[in-house]
Amino acid sequence: MTLITRRDFGLQAGALLAGAGLVSAAQPAKRERLPVAAIVTEYRRNSHADVIVGKILEGFNQDGGAGPALRLAALYTDQLPKGDLSRDLAKKHNFRIARTIEEAITLGGDKVAVAGVISIGEHGDYPYTKDTRQHMYPRRRFFDAIVETFRKCKRVVPVFSDKHLAYNWRDAKHMFDTARDMSIPFLAGSSLPVAWRAPALTLPQGCTLTGAIALGYGGMESYGFHALETLQCMVERRRGGETGVASVQAVTGDAIAAALKDRRWSRELLDAAAATTPMPAKGRPKELHKNATFFLIEYRDGLKAAVAMSTGLANQFAFAGEIKGDARPSATWFRLQEGRPYGHFEHLLRAIEETIHTGKPVYPVARTLLTTGALDALMHSAADRNRLIKTPELAVRYTPTDWAFARGVPAGEK
Repeated sequence: MTLITRRDFGLQAGALLAGAGLVSAAQPAKRERLPVAAIVTEYRRNSHADVIVGKILEGFNQDGGAGPALRLAALYTDQLPKGDLSRDLAKKHNFRIARTIEEAITLGGDKVAVAGVISIGEHGDYPYTKDTRQHMYPRRRFFDAIVETFRKCKRVVPVFSDKHLAYNWRDAKHMFDTARDMSIPFLAGSSLPVAWRAPALTLPQGCTLTGAIALGYGGMESYGFHALETLQCMVERRRGGETGVASVQAVTGDAIAAALKDRRWSRELLDAAAATTPMPAKGRPKELHKNATFFLIEYRDGLKAAVAMSTGLANQFAFAGEIKGDARPSATWFRLQEGRPYGHFEHLLRAIEETIHTGKPVYPVARTLLTTGALDALMHSAADRNRLIKTPELAVRYTPTDWAFARGVPAGEK
């Protein structure tokens, strides 16, 4: 196996597409349907396994229509909850139910028998850490078993790992380093960076960004990760590329107002982000909800950014940034399809499909390494009385790519 340097791994996707403009997610009319293995925690209706793998089985709209140029060869399920769909789907679509992760990848033989592996460590009955209440999904365990099979068979294929790499930085860094050292094409992360944007905003590559904020809602870890990726996929395009995060702090209550006074976040940017989203039924409140949490992030190059969670201004994801020289903020709503078939996962699957077919990640896994590490530190900050945490380990450098996000609006919506 050819080893690549840490810098090469962080930049490999950037080199593919730099200078090419936005790269279309549309695929050639005729493309071989490559076999993949899926490793999932559980497979029930509307789980991430369902809305990702289900689109391989039954088309992007999960109605039997057109889908990706992939076919499911085998599935490993770590748990079988009430309402499991996997066994009936295996009978319908003739894929293998594997007893182990190795069997899913080798189809019971002694060689890697698939062109890619999709690992989905989301949902299921798993414990939480005691102090920080981080959900201990088995993402590293899945990854290590995948890697052990590659080593045993002396062959690697592309791997996608859903959402943040792991619940803690140590495991995430282990996964990143292992993929780099073994030259595994590795893709990971949220569906938010590829979801619809209203307006269809892309920050200019190399812009001078003087402030940024992302709007989010929901659980601090589970949805906070999506909000961090919403922020990161935008700010990574600033002048000089990504250089990493110097410190983070999770603040609540009066500390949010104090941080505003200290210019650690901008009310103008928060309002600009919220203004892109639909008006709540009772109108948009002027005051933040009492349960709001702000993630305050200082980057190594001096940029100060924030993620505003559960503000009450909108139960949506949005972004606003201040570009030097512009009179008004650049802002956009990151729009999701709220019901089935949850079409934003189609666009995540298109990125997975391209990575498997080309053997080259369409955007850098270093983005998700950085957001994973920031989230872990923020969970510790929140658990430790909102302590500011310096993060020298998050000196993560990479260059972004121009992989396309979804265009237009979700099907059937205005």
